[in-house]
Amino acid sequence: MKRLAISVEGLTEKVFVQDLLCEHLRRHDVDATPIVLGPRGGDVSVDRVAEEMAYLLRTHSAVTCLVDFYGFRDKGNATVEELEEKIRRAVQQSPQWRPGRRVVAYVQRHEFEALLFSDVRQFGRLRGTRPDVVAELERIRDSFATPEDIDDSPETAPSKRILAEMPRYNKVWQGREVASAIGLERMRAECPRFNAWIGRLESLGSRTSGPS
Repeated sequence: MKRLAISVEGLTEKVFVQDLLCEHLRRHDVDATPIVLGPRGGDVSVDRVAEEMAYLLRTHSAVTCLVDFYGFRDKGNATVEELEEKIRRAVQQSPQWRPGRRVVAYVQRHEFEALLFSDVRQFGRLRGTRPDVVAELERIRDSFATPEDIDDSPETAPSKRILAEMPRYNKVWQGREVASAIGLERMRAECPRFNAWIGRLESLGSRTSGPS
């Protein structure tokens, strides 16, 4: 079984990986472990993510990351894909990398909460959520081709839109409830970049998986 370390931005992402990804990947012969970036998470940059991923390669045969494009400290004018390539190159230039060890860099566009827009009706499960709140979240979702297209300005990033309608929303524990209710397959159907990443992680368990 392929041992995969997933460097995650924070507790929200760690819980998500534990709840939805670990068991799914185990069925594909991949043993995944989420590890929060640094002691407290956050403060995401190419160098910090690459350094952590390279460190994890000492004890794992494959490594990936789950960090948000929104708030990426040194992204400048780089695209999501360009940041992923910078991370991958930096890891493969580290002393810890060896041929045969897999590096799958992934930056969530634009942030983790975009995945929750895959089925916003599930927010109705949360205690005290009014129907008009769910209706507004549905309107937002319908304004974009995919949840991953919801933009990342300080006012209109996915998490900011949720908080605007639900000021007491707890991103870790309520996000966990919503994500579990939506399920991995619905997220994959709605979010093509996320789906492609999961597919690459599934392929790690295959003897025919290609190079990094």
